[in-house]
Amino acid sequence: MALKPLHDRVLVRRTESDEKTAGGLIIPESAKEKPSEGEVIACGEGARKDSGELIEMAVSAGDKILFGKWSGTEVTVDGEELLMMKESDIMGIIE
Repeated sequence: MALKPLHDRVLVRRTESDEKTAGGLIIPESAKEKPSEGEVIACGEGARKDSGELIEMAVSAGDKILFGKWSGTEVTVDGEELLMMKESDIMGIIE
């Protein structure tokens, strides 16, 4: 990976959304919403307090997460579309 996030930033790969609804209808590509779930690929070291003390990240590489619909900035790394977002944009870890 040629990109390492800084400070409290996280690099995320979106998970693929379902092809069908619960009722069995097939959803065409043009009607699909971008998923708000993903996997953390890489994390920065964390934010710093005014005193300079490091605040460690609550997520780590490999975590499955839930984030806001409009969170992050899309970036392309090695031909793959990923999201770069602040840790505060993450709503939770999916277990």
